[in-house]
Amino acid sequence: MRVLIKNGTIVNADGQAKQDLLIENGLISQLADNITVEQPCEIIDADGCYVMPGGVDVHTHFNIDTGLARSCDDFFTGTRAAACGGTTTVVDHMGFGPAGCRLRHQLEAYHGYAAYKAVIDYSFHGVIQHINHAILDEIPMMVEAGISSFKLYLTYQYKLTDDEVLQAMRHLHQAGALTTVHPENDAAIARKRSEFLAAGKTAPRYHALSRPLECEAEAIARMINLAQLAGNAPLYIVHLSNGLGLDYLRLARARHQPVWVETCPQYLLLDDRCYEREDALKYLLSPPLRNASNNDALWCGVADGAIDVLATDHCTFSMAQRQQLSHGDFSRCPNGLPGVENRLLLMFSHGVMSGRISPEKFVALTSANPAKLFGLWPQKGTLTPGADGDVVIIDPRCTTTIRHEMLHDNADYSPWEGFICQGAIRHTLSHGRVIFSNGKFCGIAGQGRFLRRAPFSPTQLPPGGIAS
Repeated sequence: MRVLIKNGTIVNADGQAKQDLLIENGLISQLADNITVEQPCEIIDADGCYVMPGGVDVHTHFNIDTGLARSCDDFFTGTRAAACGGTTTVVDHMGFGPAGCRLRHQLEAYHGYAAYKAVIDYSFHGVIQHINHAILDEIPMMVEAGISSFKLYLTYQYKLTDDEVLQAMRHLHQAGALTTVHPENDAAIARKRSEFLAAGKTAPRYHALSRPLECEAEAIARMINLAQLAGNAPLYIVHLSNGLGLDYLRLARARHQPVWVETCPQYLLLDDRCYEREDALKYLLSPPLRNASNNDALWCGVADGAIDVLATDHCTFSMAQRQQLSHGDFSRCPNGLPGVENRLLLMFSHGVMSGRISPEKFVALTSANPAKLFGLWPQKGTLTPGADGDVVIIDPRCTTTIRHEMLHDNADYSPWEGFICQGAIRHTLSHGRVIFSNGKFCGIAGQGRFLRRAPFSPTQLPPGGIAS
């Protein structure tokens, strides 16, 4: 099977060039100024377009059961949406399992969720919901099984104490795993939430007011210090939403701690004015949307390399689910936004086409950096010989208006409704196979492969950030 992409501009994190690209048997075999192939070959003309590595989204929640509700995207509809938006790899955050379960319990459950359904390649982050000797002893076996990153929560049902976090980080570090953290101060949130509810303040805006940015920033600072106490353990902060937390991360990097950070399009492009809208329930997520000054601070972090990864935190609950479960009470509404299909185009339009970042930085944030951090490089995140033939072709000359009716997830709304983007996703290829082309999904359920990720190795990454 051969695919030849001609006349496009090839973009990697370290540079770009007008070249042709040849994929053979699912792998990139050649890049050159003018490739000719005599044998039968599918040819894609990418004249005027950027040819980039397929996106790597390392923060999704497909088929997750939060206790309140199960998300409406499974591993077929979720990865279908990802593919139609130019993403060719996801690393999904597994949800909590039964109380007291082993680490492998959720891994086995999620293998069942994804097998025969995923359209694109996938892996999972482990989740640690309690600490005992059996759990700590199981970590190396999980890393051996290809799960080289684990998530800790400082809030929600299975939040960990500081002592448990310290134990987990030490053992993860020793086993060659990267600690990822949802950082919010649970006690402060619980106090504020209970005060609002007691006063009858249950409207959606009180969700955001009960989780102020200080709750997130304090937890980030605490995790940075605990990571240092855990033997300078590598740390990855998920879904950063505010500038104060970014300031703490900059301080950590100034002292050369191995700390990395992701943000999401919603924290760059949406703000807390959404909570004053009639459809405010659509925008409930944690951490919540902040004010516009925090959008600006995060864009600065994207531009100067303080932020390493752009992910989505895709976690879809329909408006019907939200209304049925909340009954006007924000504390009973499931949290999360759809967005796995929109990440690349939003970032391309508002980042590259607006002049905030270069095409190379775009590739770093959306593909190369996450691949390096999460044990997928150089199989993913680069267009070089030997890498997987995962490609997205973006046409910068077109304009796309996002409408829910054009999307491929299983939600009944989009938080990006009406957003006008400069650019269009023309084609997505996974292992050299076209799975999206000019508005049409043409992938197959089950063709995605589980990726056994390599152990985390901080020596392969410059300390204090990897963005170019």
